[in-house]
Amino acid sequence: MSLTDVTKPTDVALNTDLYELTMAQGFWESGLTDTQACFNVFFRDNPFGGGYAIACGTGQIADLVENFVFDEEAIEYLAGLKAPGGGALFKQGFLDYLRDFRLDVSVWAVPEGELVFPREPMVRVQGSAIGCQLIETALLNLVNFQTLVATKTSRVVHAAEGHAVSDFGLRRAQGPDGGLAVARASYVGGANSTSNVLAGKIYGIPVFGTHAHSWVMAFPSEIEAFRAFAKSSPKNCVLLVDTYDVAQGVENAITVAKEMEAAGERLAAIRIDSGDLAKLSKLARRRFDEEGLPYVKISASNDLDEYTIQSLFAQGAPIDSFGVGTKLATCDPQPSLGGVYKLSATRYAGQEEWRPVMKLSEQLYKRTIPGVQHVLRYYDEAGCPMGDEIVVDDLRLSKRRRAVDVIDPLTKYDFSGYESRELLVQVVEDGARLGEMPTLDEARRRCRDALMHLDPATRRFLNPQTYPVGLECGLARYREELARKELDEQDDEE
Repeated sequence: MSLTDVTKPTDVALNTDLYELTMAQGFWESGLTDTQACFNVFFRDNPFGGGYAIACGTGQIADLVENFVFDEEAIEYLAGLKAPGGGALFKQGFLDYLRDFRLDVSVWAVPEGELVFPREPMVRVQGSAIGCQLIETALLNLVNFQTLVATKTSRVVHAAEGHAVSDFGLRRAQGPDGGLAVARASYVGGANSTSNVLAGKIYGIPVFGTHAHSWVMAFPSEIEAFRAFAKSSPKNCVLLVDTYDVAQGVENAITVAKEMEAAGERLAAIRIDSGDLAKLSKLARRRFDEEGLPYVKISASNDLDEYTIQSLFAQGAPIDSFGVGTKLATCDPQPSLGGVYKLSATRYAGQEEWRPVMKLSEQLYKRTIPGVQHVLRYYDEAGCPMGDEIVVDDLRLSKRRRAVDVIDPLTKYDFSGYESRELLVQVVEDGARLGEMPTLDEARRRCRDALMHLDPATRRFLNPQTYPVGLECGLARYREELARKELDEQDDEE
């Protein structure tokens, strides 16, 4: 769904890939409207070469489901689409079916701000095969990018060592919706504020901003520009000192800071947006301290990311806050999470039991996990996560607490002695939301607490320790048996 008001809420149903609709028509024409399906959203590798990801976007799933309808304008548009071989792409009977269609799916999702790891379900969708298929693209569009941004932000915040981080990425984001998604997800990931005013209005995120280089250049001199801004915004005065020469900019800022003091105000900070940030921030800190202005903070921007910030602190840079723009908004150097949506079970009309299914693929890492899946997270006495176990309905109450690595069948995990809880929480039942979604502030706190309890070896940037994710032993055996059965059937067909 669009995160802005650029389109009507009902346009969400067309925010999809065409093949979702052609498959839905095929299900309808094949008489499979009552067939049930179970799909899972997951990713195969941690982003940024890290050891974890932060779930985000899941808090908007209920909105997506409730707004997923085909209005008359949508039906009219689809009716006008032509098939490559000639004639209408969609049959009138199917369009009539869509006119009255409502998503009847039930959805379980990892709460926003929670840690997630490769291969385990981040979202599970159950319902009619048609409904599950139609929601795929919009759902992936919702959670893939925001999870990536929240994860990137958490890394930047970790590198900032408790110093404030602000999202400055709007102008470099992928359009208006991209800018809003960045602001929303970065706040969940730990950013303190955003420059995006619309995001502040929609989501209640603190907004921050002062002036640009053009402000300084619009005045006859830098000192006049600083004085004018201090007069205009004495309670929000951060002076950008690198328009011409940073050393001189700092001296002019000192002059204005003392003039503000005399008027009963205080200069909040300066910002440096170019040059050797470590060297220049040290120069600025020394001069402000020498002039009796220790309260003036130093903010830095200019293509920052977690590695740059980490390097600045390693050099002893006395920087108090960071504005992170391009590399946060674009999730440099990884532009996508790679989350996928895969079928894991089906149930035909009249059946009570689910039929687990799996994708084999010629590439081993693309083989999926069968069944209606749950995720159990195990914790030690201090509340630190020790590992995750993927289980299915029939095995969820197993007390063995031993798991087989989701990739390597020779690696086993023993979770005995640890307390567990289910990670997936139901947010939609038969197309209707279940209560109010947690607020962004709650998601932000959840993210902070989860990362605080995560093993530092898993959180580190370089060669992070792999977090244990395993299959319940019975599920691992069943998966292997199902794979062998499918392969044997293929051999018989040949």
